[in-house]
Amino acid sequence: MKTILSITGSDGTGGSGVQADIRTITALGAKAATAITSITAQSTLGIQSFFDLPAAVVGSQIEAIFNDEEPQTVKIGMLRRTDVVVTVTEILKRYRPKHIIFDPVVRSANGDELMSAEVMQAVRKHLLPLCTLVIVRAEDKDLFKIQNQKLLVINKLQGHGHGNLLSSAIAVMLSRGADLPTAIAEAEKYLEQLAPEPTEQNGRAAALYNRFLDSVERFFAHYNDVAFYAEQLNVSSRYLAQVTKRFSSKSPKTMIDERIVREIEQRLLHSDQTVQEIAIGLGFSSQAQLSRFFRKMRHLSPTQYRNKAKGA
Repeated sequence: MKTILSITGSDGTGGSGVQADIRTITALGAKAATAITSITAQSTLGIQSFFDLPAAVVGSQIEAIFNDEEPQTVKIGMLRRTDVVVTVTEILKRYRPKHIIFDPVVRSANGDELMSAEVMQAVRKHLLPLCTLVIVRAEDKDLFKIQNQKLLVINKLQGHGHGNLLSSAIAVMLSRGADLPTAIAEAEKYLEQLAPEPTEQNGRAAALYNRFLDSVERFFAHYNDVAFYAEQLNVSSRYLAQVTKRFSSKSPKTMIDERIVREIEQRLLHSDQTVQEIAIGLGFSSQAQLSRFFRKMRHLSPTQYRNKAKGA
């Protein structure tokens, strides 16, 4: 049984990262060995935080596998530290595996940048010349224009972890002796046969988003802090922010503030309340605080807004 070494980050959801590599490599009949570069806290809505492992820790993991199992095929994914790039490269030069497949994690599925310019420069200088194949997304291909470099450009990702699964499958096909074009074709064929990912989590996110809207409607006059709404929904503030970003491209705070400012507008236009009375009714500490908030949102004072709307 061929051993494939995966050098990448951990994805607790199992949709990508080392977990997906293990699943794919094992399903195709090879043995998965791993070296983890980064531990992530993430959900199906995206990455919430990182702990990037020190280069010495990453290097010791890789050394242990090469010393014991001598893998001839290596698949590399998430690299987020310059010193890790250098360490990985030095070890690969020393042990000289036959195939190195690199699936660089430049950005997350949500578009967040995951690889700094410094790390990218180190990758271009040290790692790319060693690679058998580099798999990149269409929007990232200009970052990897290296002379004589073999690129596989993915024009459209088919769900979270698509590039991850493809690179692992190609690694297995190469380990069996296939040439590169055949390995790519066989790997793509394998991915086409996989069942689509379940969408229950997306349904939960949609339901959570609707519950957030309901909560804002109920409580905006008394609470404007995101933590309150996150507690009401029994999720973290960061997770709530990922939900609202997915469905509205706005932060929870922006949505709360927009609801409050719409209420202020309604009261300015359709009631005889003074600005001070509106401020008290909506939980502002003073008329001045409401005025500052309204000016920030609408670039007018409440009085200017009322007078302009009434043609005064």
